[in-house]
Amino acid sequence: MTPELQTARLLLKPLAIEDAEQIQKVFPRWEIVKYLNASVPWPYPPDGAEHFLRKIALPEMASGVSWIWSIRPKRASEQLIGVISLTTKPAGNRGFWIDPTWQGQGLMTEACDAVTDYWFEVLRQPVLSVPKAIANEASRRISVKQGMRIVSREERAYVAGRLPSETWEITAEEWRRRKQERASSAGGSS
Repeated sequence: MTPELQTARLLLKPLAIEDAEQIQKVFPRWEIVKYLNASVPWPYPPDGAEHFLRKIALPEMASGVSWIWSIRPKRASEQLIGVISLTTKPAGNRGFWIDPTWQGQGLMTEACDAVTDYWFEVLRQPVLSVPKAIANEASRRISVKQGMRIVSREERAYVAGRLPSETWEITAEEWRRRKQERASSAGGSS
């Protein structure tokens, strides 16, 4: 069961079939999809969100393979502005997208911190592995902020084509140490 998570500014709600309409309105934009896995259909079909929810997301959530949340601002919790997911599938454990009008405010870093903490502290996973296109600078900055490190470089297939990629990782121990250090520095600055 995927629980609801909250951050200072965000509400992360388990993805539901009712989210299809908002996803369909927000998601099919080149700036959102270009660095996503090539399995995302492009051009995005008119029933793409409903198909994704019914055939992929909801079955994976029900089987305990994936945990997928809609990202919503607390001040407008009815508005879906993105999606973030965790999965135990081997190709990479975390993925996300956010409406470009909401980028540049640190919201995705906030969402990533919440789900990464869930990955290690609730799901008790030992390592978080995240592949990404080298050209995806915003996503790479989040990995740097989270204390992740590059463990491999290769080419991968994205909606935009085959691109140079990196796989970033962080262990549970590294994550906990980073959290302790941040808590200590936040406590010391009061």
